Amino acid sequence: MTRPIVVLLLSVLLPAGIVAQKKPVTIESLTATRPPLPGPAVWAPDGKSFAFQEGKKIWLYDVPKRAKRELLSMDKLEAGARKGPAPEAFDWQNRNVREQTLQWSSSGKELLLSAGGDLFLFFPEPGGWTQLTATPEVEHDPKLSPDGRRVSFRRDHELYSLEISSRKVTRLTQDSSATVWNGELDWVYPEELNLGTAHWWSPDSKQIAYLQFDVSREPLYPHADLLHLHPIAEPQRYPKAGDPNANVRMGVAPAAGGQTRWMDLAVAPDMLLARLAWLPDSQGLLAQRLNRVQNVLDIILGDVRTGSTRRVLEEPDPYWINVHDDLRMLNGGKEFLWSSERDGFRHLYRYSIDGKELAQLTRGEWEVNDVASVDEPGGQIFFVSTEESPLERHLYRVSLNGEGRRRLTQGAGTHAISMGPKCEYYIDGYSSLSEPPRRVIHTSEGKEWAVFLEADRKTGEEYEILPTEIVPVKASDGTLLYARLIKPAGFRSGQKYPAIVMIYGGPGAQTVRNLWYGANFDQVMAHRGFVIWQLDNRGSAGRGHKWESVLFRTLGAKELEDQKEGVRHLISLGFADPARIGIHGSSYGGFMTIYSLLHAPELFRAGAAGAPGNIDWHNYDTIYTERYLGLPSENPEGYRRSSPVHLADKLAGKLLIFHNLEDDNVPFQNTMQMIDALERAGKQFELMLYPQKSHGIAGPARKHMLETVASFFERTLK
Repeated sequence: MTRPIVVLLLSVLLPAGIVAQKKPVTIESLTATRPPLPGPAVWAPDGKSFAFQEGKKIWLYDVPKRAKRELLSMDKLEAGARKGPAPEAFDWQNRNVREQTLQWSSSGKELLLSAGGDLFLFFPEPGGWTQLTATPEVEHDPKLSPDGRRVSFRRDHELYSLEISSRKVTRLTQDSSATVWNGELDWVYPEELNLGTAHWWSPDSKQIAYLQFDVSREPLYPHADLLHLHPIAEPQRYPKAGDPNANVRMGVAPAAGGQTRWMDLAVAPDMLLARLAWLPDSQGLLAQRLNRVQNVLDIILGDVRTGSTRRVLEEPDPYWINVHDDLRMLNGGKEFLWSSERDGFRHLYRYSIDGKELAQLTRGEWEVNDVASVDEPGGQIFFVSTEESPLERHLYRVSLNGEGRRRLTQGAGTHAISMGPKCEYYIDGYSSLSEPPRRVIHTSEGKEWAVFLEADRKTGEEYEILPTEIVPVKASDGTLLYARLIKPAGFRSGQKYPAIVMIYGGPGAQTVRNLWYGANFDQVMAHRGFVIWQLDNRGSAGRGHKWESVLFRTLGAKELEDQKEGVRHLISLGFADPARIGIHGSSYGGFMTIYSLLHAPELFRAGAAGAPGNIDWHNYDTIYTERYLGLPSENPEGYRRSSPVHLADKLAGKLLIFHNLEDDNVPFQNTMQMIDALERAGKQFELMLYPQKSHGIAGPARKHMLETVASFFERTLK
């Protein structure tokens, strides 16, 4: 299930504080074209500069000099790319696949770029480039070898290696088909395991490890593009709860060509391969293997010379395993860094390569969110955590022995960190409820070095951003919950206002934080006279594994209990009209919107549900659904209780459903089944459909969708 993304449109453009004579935030302002912002930093190997893309331009920022310069425009490369014919069928490659279009060589003298489907090598000094490929096919997922002599890529389900000096291209795999994919992920792995690639170079540049997916057993979902005279069938491989997953195996191929050696991982059809990492000596691999319901993770050590494997570590969990990217090799491959939620919170541990725990490095009733970097020569680990507050994120460092933990970031709020490879500098993307985002470069000691990106205060003078307040809510059992509140424009004490509960509610997401929310749809509705309320119920992220585990094997019920506590608290504040409360969310939030309307009709008068996943949890994908509900055959009652389609006759309020017809994440089938159930129950509702091939609604249709939702609440709550 896609996590909600806090909308930060205009966020770097709209400062807080200055509100006099400003315009209200409107749907037009949200959907207007804006200048592109700098993309993520791609650090050079020496850690003293980084490249970034802004629109079509590639820039280089020199950290010691505090200066940037333009390197090139991608338009020039795209003009030289060879364009092939348009594909006959739409490619349902998951949007979470993170192909690197900008990469440094290990020497720092070249940048590998992907433009127009072809590959280019750019030389920052003195400038200029060379084209590596000129084919009608697209070279997917390109990667420079660690020694900078070769580039690997995927083309038509096969892996290739290109020798840069000779331009010789070698096909590394030979056995692909329409359903057997080498070095290519299926749809569900990147969606639910957040795996972004399926091949990895060995440190010595002599071998490539890759995953092979046999998707023949995955059922096809029958999408169709209905905008043509004759509709075009666009089937998508989409395994639903209880369906077979792809068969996955891991091989190692010589980079210059030769026979693949398959690793003996014993990955049965009901197992998942979640992560892979090379040992520094290029002789071994660490693979993370999950059982199907994802409550046991094994770290497997494989010998690439023989293909033999052995289990290094078994990580069981009474609920489910949250996969992460914290594994780091240490001490020349004799040790590794690991994180575990075994005590209810995600913390860092150091292990020997034979699976012996050497030290627990962090502990407490807070969680590690991310390992920013490991400075092994300096004996330090840099990580981001919630130690200061579950509403904030800060950068810390701790020794490899777990001693001397120190917070580096200053200022209450949320800090997102990009650490340079030498741990000499890091970029801090910071914001808070009162401070719009800025990106500041710091030294490893936390000292501010340079401002990379500051808010555009001049543009921000146009709009009035109504303040967002964090409201603590104590549930009836004493549990402390957090909500955020926006009072309507022109708020007057003693007056009653309609309120909209903005909801996501699902696992793996936290929507109430000390960060800048900027100009978003909440602001639009607050300027139209609505109270905006959003609460993070138990089951959400940021408060530890025990906190989120309450929804295990039943989805919707515990979330709604806390949401009801929040609404009652909101009503007790005296300005929200209890007879005019609506609810709105998309994806899991769309599911919660319909679930809440059917289970708590006494609280909610109207609801707008976007891409409601899931009306019947049998319809959703294997990995996500089975993680939380288990297999349908083992938990039939949990599936039934969690599926609102069975309670269509309980609808009493007004309901709007909007959905893309070719949603790749939440199949439109969910909405169709809800429509059928409502019609059979004699219930009236509103429906808006969009002919897009995605989970979110973008382009001109996004403006239409926002106007539809706004109009719905204007009609039903005012």
